[in-house]
Amino acid sequence: MKPLEGHSLVALGEMGERSLARYLLSLGAILDNDVASASFVIDDLGQQATAHLPIPETAIHVSVTPFGSNGPRAGWRGSELVASAMGGALRVTGEMGLPPVKEAGDACIFHADMVAASGAMAAHFARGRTGVGQHVDISVQQVTFSRNYNGVLVWQFDRRKLHRVGGALAYGKAKVRAIWKLADGWCFHSLMTGRLGAPANQALSDWMDDVGADNPLRDTDWSTYNRSTLPSETRATWEAAIAAFFAGRTKRDIATTGHERGINACVVNEPGDVLADPHLADRRFFDTSDGLPDRFAIVDEGARSVARAPAIHAGSRPGPLSGVKVLDFAWALVGSITTKTLGDLGADIVKVESRTRPDLARLDVQVSASEAGNLDDKPWFAHLNSSKRSLSLNMKERSSREILEPLIDWADVVVENFSPGTMDRLGLGYRALAERNPAVIMCSGSVFGQTGPMAQEWGVDGTGGALSGRTYLTGYPERDPVIPGAVPYGDVIVPYVMAAHISAALQRRRETGRGARIDASMYEICVQQMRCFLAQAQKGERPRRLGNGDPAVKSQGVYAAAGDDRWVALSIFDDIEQAKLDALSGGDVARWIAGMTDAEAVAQLQAAGLAAGVVQDAEDMIEHDPQLAFRGALIDLDHPLLGPFGHVATPMTFSRDTLAPYRAPRMGEHTREIATSICGLDDDRFDALQDAGVFK
Repeated sequence: MKPLEGHSLVALGEMGERSLARYLLSLGAILDNDVASASFVIDDLGQQATAHLPIPETAIHVSVTPFGSNGPRAGWRGSELVASAMGGALRVTGEMGLPPVKEAGDACIFHADMVAASGAMAAHFARGRTGVGQHVDISVQQVTFSRNYNGVLVWQFDRRKLHRVGGALAYGKAKVRAIWKLADGWCFHSLMTGRLGAPANQALSDWMDDVGADNPLRDTDWSTYNRSTLPSETRATWEAAIAAFFAGRTKRDIATTGHERGINACVVNEPGDVLADPHLADRRFFDTSDGLPDRFAIVDEGARSVARAPAIHAGSRPGPLSGVKVLDFAWALVGSITTKTLGDLGADIVKVESRTRPDLARLDVQVSASEAGNLDDKPWFAHLNSSKRSLSLNMKERSSREILEPLIDWADVVVENFSPGTMDRLGLGYRALAERNPAVIMCSGSVFGQTGPMAQEWGVDGTGGALSGRTYLTGYPERDPVIPGAVPYGDVIVPYVMAAHISAALQRRRETGRGARIDASMYEICVQQMRCFLAQAQKGERPRRLGNGDPAVKSQGVYAAAGDDRWVALSIFDDIEQAKLDALSGGDVARWIAGMTDAEAVAQLQAAGLAAGVVQDAEDMIEHDPQLAFRGALIDLDHPLLGPFGHVATPMTFSRDTLAPYRAPRMGEHTREIATSICGLDDDRFDALQDAGVFK
């Protein structure tokens, strides 16, 4: 299915080589040079720089720039490194005692391009209703900031800051090691919270026992394990034993025995390994003219068309997706951010939850304002689930079909990110949904995709990073790789690909009457971000970690400024810029920057027209950054238990549509409202089902 077939695309500046252009072309758009007749115009120049062009009123015009088209720092120079610094990702990547180190490749710019794709497709859908296009503005800095859910909430509630933790993951107060040295490389492994992670955690413990390794994990009740609250002394003992165990294993051991046992581990791949992956081959991911990926998700059009596409008129809420109805079976980050994005853009989201298996974000105790066992006091959940209504439902109860079937009829879109096959076992797979509602659009997000030999395997955000090559290529050449970003990446990129495909499919349905099935794989989308390294591996090269280096930049680095752990990121693109820097610094950049504060150094560098930025932490971004404040990077919403606080905004602005998010729901907060207003239950029947345990 090519939902943009027949639409022309004009790419200005350097956008023709960017992933946003590849995304739109993957949906069927055709590259053109005629701005005056374009359906889509994309640029990396900004709205002011393109104001003189004859862009038609009907076009969707998207600008992706370092700091956005407007605001006090709109004119600042930027780069991938500077965006990472100013957006908070660089601050938490690497090891304490060393300069922060950038993620492999164009991580921040790729993320921004996928957000731009989501905004472009939402505007495209709105155009289908109004006939008028609009400008979509994306700031790479703001997009990067939007990844910092953990860092933002621990500063907001506890005035704590996250720090670089190397090969670990930071969950509030807890630092959970995730990169482990093997006999011949590295693997990614983490112990997961609660029932979800219990089988994999037990599998590791059993393997350690079977080989006679020291095993302090033995006899742990994994159903009650919580990674956020495990005592630090216990964690240190566990991790020392796990490190010793993995040191005696090989990459092959992890890929074979580890896989067979079901532990939550995978090999840290190099780009050459990715090209040879049989799972990607089975999914025909590299079946392209140049052997490099051009697909961001698989889209299959519905088998049946309806006589007339369902009419979607503007609903009561503002936003380009106003009036769209979404049934949300998602949990954890991928699904939650997908439906948050759709909801913030104006769609009506009904989130189906269960107290017997709650969203992970309702469980992790990351701040002092939250308590274990309370499902409604987690700011992490609040950040990830704005603009939704909550229906608590025990889908194992047969009578739940009285609620589910009317909701299936009601929905334009169904979103889920369970393990592949789960929805089929619940009787809610695509075929079953489409039999009842032929025009439905179902979007599934998973680590490996819905098909292929690895489809049923366990995975988390770090799995996508490790398998794609992102982890292997993040860090300093002479040291072990580190977690790229120490903040979610695949978990926050996939939702924008899913949201973009959903909007495109909705407009396609408006035109053809057909629904669609969308299959988004985190692994594949992370591999898309590594495309330039795959091209090197195709030529027989073996890409290596470059620290803060970048072959496309003349020179760049991260330099210590005055103060404790304060740094400046700087990119120099040509000889002219190098001469400017030498004139400012006297030829010794490190010494010059060390003699002043980071803010003072950056002010002078930017005044000279050089791409530089403070390596900002959460306090810098939330309390002192005028550009993020101007763009509304945090939106104040009043939470019933936590009070008012700034929630991470969906990072895009529209020239015609406005966004008006509302707070995340308490568990089951809207159950009666949904059951009676959408599903048609009267009060007596609702009470009877409630007494039967259906609304748990």
